[in-house]
Amino acid sequence: MRSIGLLSIVRTATSPGALVVPMNLEDTMTDWLPLIRAEYHEIPGLDLTKIQFQRLWNLDQATCEAVLDVLETSRFLRRTRAGAYVRADA
Repeated sequence: MRSIGLLSIVRTATSPGALVVPMNLEDTMTDWLPLIRAEYHEIPGLDLTKIQFQRLWNLDQATCEAVLDVLETSRFLRRTRAGAYVRADA
């Protein structure tokens, strides 16, 4: 395991080469928001349902809903008619 900034990157035996960002009690919104914004900037057209969003970042339901609420309220993300979250400027 090696640390990069606030996040620890772990390679798992069950999925060779896969990167896992473990979630623990010390993670905060301040940690997650820049990471998630960066992913949406780096992947044009990224659209994720709430379940996909939660799985991608290994968030519990309450944290996922709180993060999505902040990103929607700040008009960084918007929800499509199909229920996917996309960049608001897309």
